[in-house]
Amino acid sequence: MSSERGSNHFVKGAAILGIAGLLSKLLGALYRIPYQNITGDIGLYVYMQVYPLYTTLLILATAGFPIAISKIVSERLALGDTDGARRAFRIASVSLVILGLFFFLLLYLGAPLIARMMGDEHLTLPLKAVAWSLPFVPIAAILRGYFQGQQNMMPTGVSQVVEQLFRVIFILAAAYWMMAAYNDAYLAGTGAVFAALPGALGAIFVLLFYWRRNNLGQTSRESAAAHVSSVQTWSNRAIVRSLLFYALPICLGALVLPLIPLVDSMTVVNLLQWSGTTEDLAKLLKGAYDRGQPLIQFGTFFATSLSLALVPAISEAVTKKQMQVIVKRTEVAIRLTMLLGLPASFGLALLTEPINIMLYGDTNGNEALAIQSFTILFATLSIATSGILQGLGEVTLPARHLFIGVVVKLVLNLALIPLWGISGAAMATVLAYAVAMALNMMAIRRHIEMKWNVQHFLVKPTIAVLVMSVLVIVVEWITTHFFGAFIASERMLYTLVGLFAVATGGIVYVVALMMTGGITGDDLKLMPKGQKLHALFAKLRLVR
Repeated sequence: MSSERGSNHFVKGAAILGIAGLLSKLLGALYRIPYQNITGDIGLYVYMQVYPLYTTLLILATAGFPIAISKIVSERLALGDTDGARRAFRIASVSLVILGLFFFLLLYLGAPLIARMMGDEHLTLPLKAVAWSLPFVPIAAILRGYFQGQQNMMPTGVSQVVEQLFRVIFILAAAYWMMAAYNDAYLAGTGAVFAALPGALGAIFVLLFYWRRNNLGQTSRESAAAHVSSVQTWSNRAIVRSLLFYALPICLGALVLPLIPLVDSMTVVNLLQWSGTTEDLAKLLKGAYDRGQPLIQFGTFFATSLSLALVPAISEAVTKKQMQVIVKRTEVAIRLTMLLGLPASFGLALLTEPINIMLYGDTNGNEALAIQSFTILFATLSIATSGILQGLGEVTLPARHLFIGVVVKLVLNLALIPLWGISGAAMATVLAYAVAMALNMMAIRRHIEMKWNVQHFLVKPTIAVLVMSVLVIVVEWITTHFFGAFIASERMLYTLVGLFAVATGGIVYVVALMMTGGITGDDLKLMPKGQKLHALFAKLRLVR
């Protein structure tokens, strides 16, 4: 009975973290669109130049420590060593605050040099502004780790959402005020990156609220447990050694994620200027190139949520040695990811012009955005296959493959940007994720015997996408001419065109998949409200 309660508690905790993570990512993707509308491409350029470097330092300072702290705290509490759990928390707190202060000084004092390396000395102030959050974010990471160690995921989930919400509100308010008062995109970008500080403070406030409530309820229980515990407590050296043992591999694995945008921060503007583009135009082009980031993030949400579910589902099957279940879940995950990534990539590529005007007001960076759209397909497959490998026990392999993708990105940026500008940078990103995805696929093939049904995996979805593409092109042409006859505003016109084309494309793609057998009745039953969906499509005679 207790094991069943523990299992339910774990599933509930995983669900809380999953929902909070997706909400945070949704907020983190969508705010960049109104931010660009307020500050223009230069404002987006400033933000995207600085933020990847901040994220990299933040990962070095915090990424693995919440998990390491949660593991040590849960182990100590399970053994009745309350004092060891609290000392681990204190040691981790001091260590992370010192590390945060070190990275703050590194970024703040090194800002002029880093700005010159990025090819724009005006980035010095934004780099100094973002540095102020580095001493505070580790405090939130420590508190989250402590709560997770007590199997209490609610404080982590709530604090993540509050942190992102505070950041987004501050970013948009600061951008609006700076542009209205000074009409300076660099000051707007400075305010936007400084928003990491109020976000961190909001998260700390929430976590301290839970900390106070948690401690009030646990004081009597812990004092009683201290009398009965006969477990030998750890030394400080043993705690530090254990923290580093668990945290460092996770830090190194997580470090890979922001490296692709960081490569762009360090190379795109410099290479554009080296190939003859003026400094001002190079900044505008980089800002236009960065428009694709929120759209790509939005396109990968499904894969992220699927990955969260895949790791425990496949781990469970591995533990029970159910090879057929592992193969089945792997096949379904890859196929569903393919079925969603393929139309998202083709749809965005075909509708680049109306979507660009709808969201950003003009057609700057159209070609680069169309190329970047195919990142969605390879990035979603890369995320899903990473989750599969982690479920199979290969925790570090996906990070290693993505790092190889980063190296590919750097080499291709150096080769392609002088030839094709930001379109070359977009092509480099697509190929970097394609390499990481291919390496993940090969690793999965080495671990489990999968039979790739080419017709089911590739032919049927491709036919459905081609049918969708033809209809999308026709609908775009008809609606552009129809609405263009009486709508004077270009942005309003292309908003309607984009919405009509996206809706038509989505419906046509689903129907085409049903008719070709790309989606089966069993697939529908696996989705949320699957039985109702299956009954509806069966009534329409689109599925058996």
